Amino acid sequence: MSIRDYQVGGDHYKKLQIQPVEYIYANELDFLEGNIVKYVTRHRTKGEGAKDIKKVIHYAQMILELRYGDKINAPAN
Repeated sequence: MSIRDYQVGGDHYKKLQIQPVEYIYANELDFLEGNIVKYVTRHRTKGEGAKDIKKVIHYAQMILELRYGDKINAPAN
């Protein structure tokens, strides 16, 4: 049994042909990029829906600011 066959807190990744962690690791993505992959992959199946997409946007905005110096005004909650 591979560690990838085990998931804590649901099965929303186990059902995928390629798990986000495999893609993230194989492509040497950093923390922010990896979280974008993770949240965009699970938004339809984990039950977080729009909240996960908002997290994707937030992580993308962090990349813009931290890597490219492009500051964006934080949206109101």
